[in-house]
This record gives sequence, structure tokens and C-alpha cells, in this order.
Amino acid sequence: MAYYQCTACRDVEEIDDVIPESCPACGATSVIDLAVQAQQIAKANDAFREAMISGGHPVYQGRVVCTQGVAAKGPEFVTLAQLAVAGFSDFTEDTDPHGDHSMASVTICGETVWFKIDLYDESLCYGADDPLDDANTRRVLTLLFPSEY
Repeated sequence: MAYYQCTACRDVEEIDDVIPESCPACGATSVIDLAVQAQQIAKANDAFREAMISGGHPVYQGRVVCTQGVAAKGPEFVTLAQLAVAGFSDFTEDTDPHGDHSMASVTICGETVWFKIDLYDESLCYGADDPLDDANTRRVLTLLFPSEY
């Protein structure tokens, strides 16, 4: 059983055994497998995170930001958080239900810090039209405390 989404009308269908040739709702022929898409996004998110401590990734563009609470802990704390996030790999079904490696937590100096990756368009104004279009998708990784969510 898999979930497929139409790129035209955004309808999501759960289908048991075959990849649909067209959208049952609108007839469009552009249908994506959401599990495959999540795996591809996870791969890109991982590469983006890992490269943030070395000046950024050449393909997966974006920025790293932190909330006022995290920033108030000082530059050493922020650096430790970035290093921990860059090296993080302990995703599970419980912590990563969508399978896209877009959110998790690390512990820095006894404090839980969340990281969250959001996907935007080139202008960082709207969500990414196609999260797999690397040329037009920008990632924003936010470091935050759970209390700031």
C-alpha cells in the first residue's frame, strides 16, 4: 500500500498494488509516490545539514538560523548545536514519521535543542512548489528550544 499525490490537483490517493497512470480525481498524468519523494527529500536534507559546518552545500542551498532563546546561550552553545545537528543520524519512525529527516532533537550541555528544516521557494516567501527542484528550493534549518515552538 502506498500514497500517491497528483501534482496538478494535489489529491492524495492510497493505492494497494499498482502505480497509477493518472490521477483518479482530475485525470492528470503527473502522479508522484510520496514515500519515494520523502526518501529523496531526506537525502537532500541530510546533505544540507552535514554541509552546514563547512560553508554550505553547493546544490542544496539555504541558511541556518536560530531563535532568540538559542542565540542567547552564546556562540559556543550555537556552534555545539550546529555540530550536533550536522552529525545527527538517529532518525526513527517515531521521531521522523514522514521519513524526510526534517525535524529531530539533540542534547547540548544538558538542554534539548530541536532542529527543523523547512523548504521554501527561491525568494524564501512561499513553500517550495517542487521540493525536489534543487535549483528553485531553499532550505531553512532552524535551531530552537521546544518551549519556543
